[in-house]
Amino acid sequence: MKAMLLRNLTDLTTNPAPLELAEVPEPEPHQGEILIRVSACGVCHTELDEIEGRTPPKLPIILGHQVVGRVKQLGEDAKRFKVGDRVGVAWIYSACGRCKYCQTGQENLCSEFRATGRDADGGYAEYMVIDEGFAYPIPDIFSDSEAAPLLCAGAIGLRSLRLTNLEDGDRLGLTGFGASGHLVLKMARHMLPSSEIYVFARSEHERAFALELGAKWAGDTTDRAPSKLDAIIDTTPVWKPVVEALKNLARGGRLVINAIRKEDIDKDYLLRCDYPTHLWLEKEIKSVANVTRRDVSDFLSLATSMRLKPEVEEFDLAEVNRALIELKNRKIRGAKVLSIG
Repeated sequence: MKAMLLRNLTDLTTNPAPLELAEVPEPEPHQGEILIRVSACGVCHTELDEIEGRTPPKLPIILGHQVVGRVKQLGEDAKRFKVGDRVGVAWIYSACGRCKYCQTGQENLCSEFRATGRDADGGYAEYMVIDEGFAYPIPDIFSDSEAAPLLCAGAIGLRSLRLTNLEDGDRLGLTGFGASGHLVLKMARHMLPSSEIYVFARSEHERAFALELGAKWAGDTTDRAPSKLDAIIDTTPVWKPVVEALKNLARGGRLVINAIRKEDIDKDYLLRCDYPTHLWLEKEIKSVANVTRRDVSDFLSLATSMRLKPEVEEFDLAEVNRALIELKNRKIRGAKVLSIG
């Protein structure tokens, strides 16, 4: 089968083609697994973190964790799906199922958590395998390309929104406005209809997009919002928006950081964090770690009831390096998706 393979960690600023198109053996489903013929796979900022070594994968690896396709073959004792069913795969590839975190619905914190496209081959390929318990039926209202970003940007967005602890009428801020941010804005308008949403983004195009989708206000990362905010969700890869966001929080407000890693390019910005300015008056910082299967399932149900359709830009499988470079350079409107099958 054809796959885009990462053989070595690299810096995308000096190597604009880190993935190579290769012929690799088609995987076989084992006990309880299904073989999926991949039709679409989202391109996520986490892939940049993997390629550049901030969350290093096993090597060589097939990246990609927003996967949509159809079941081609069932492994022994796999009974949840039938051949031909359309399914999705998200960031959570597996967890132990036995520890206290798995037993209490926090499998995202399991010490044996394995990530799709990092710890096991993912969806930048024509086929992949996964345990049937970690695959999800895809609702009919979504095309393959529309469904792909829902599996990560949407699911992690829902988890982030839940972690804000906001009530309807509270003010929400979003700093960074890519694939996850635009879905969170749509979700928040549905779930918190009386809440005002404020967006911080360095790109003028992203700010205009946010206003199109119903944001109350949109400004630059360093701007001050016209009102203090009860919670802010950060979806950026760097530190500057974190420090700036804290200045916009109301007393007792919470900053939720939705990023698997932060880049080092502006780490000195943290030295500008001043306790009375940024953290005093019981402000909180909460990180988001991965997703659970419940997050993915709940979000697919919510997206179906909302008829939430993400903005997508499609690329062929062999064009994934271009999509990654555009993501690195913040050329974003909605979500980037590989069309494979």
